[in-house]
Amino acid sequence: MTYRPLPPYLTIKQSNIDGLGLFTNENIDSNFRIGITHVRDFRFQDGYSRTPLGGFFNHSDEPNCKVVYEDDFIYLDTIREIKSGEELTAKYT
Repeated sequence: MTYRPLPPYLTIKQSNIDGLGLFTNENIDSNFRIGITHVRDFRFQDGYSRTPLGGFFNHSDEPNCKVVYEDDFIYLDTIREIKSGEELTAKYT
């Protein structure tokens, strides 16, 4: 089995928001769990280890995703339908 740091429907490319961003190659439904962005690990400064998914989504005051804290993980979930080609964003807290 080949390791894939991102789901096949996501890609990283230049963002109009800041640096590189996370973009979708397909339409994604509302209320869809994209995946794990961070794993609790107290050996790191902020107490979490970031996954490839967590390293590239950018902040927006009008996001199309949200971060969800559950147990020792942080997930990225969509809050509305996202069209192919859109950048995935979340509101940083």
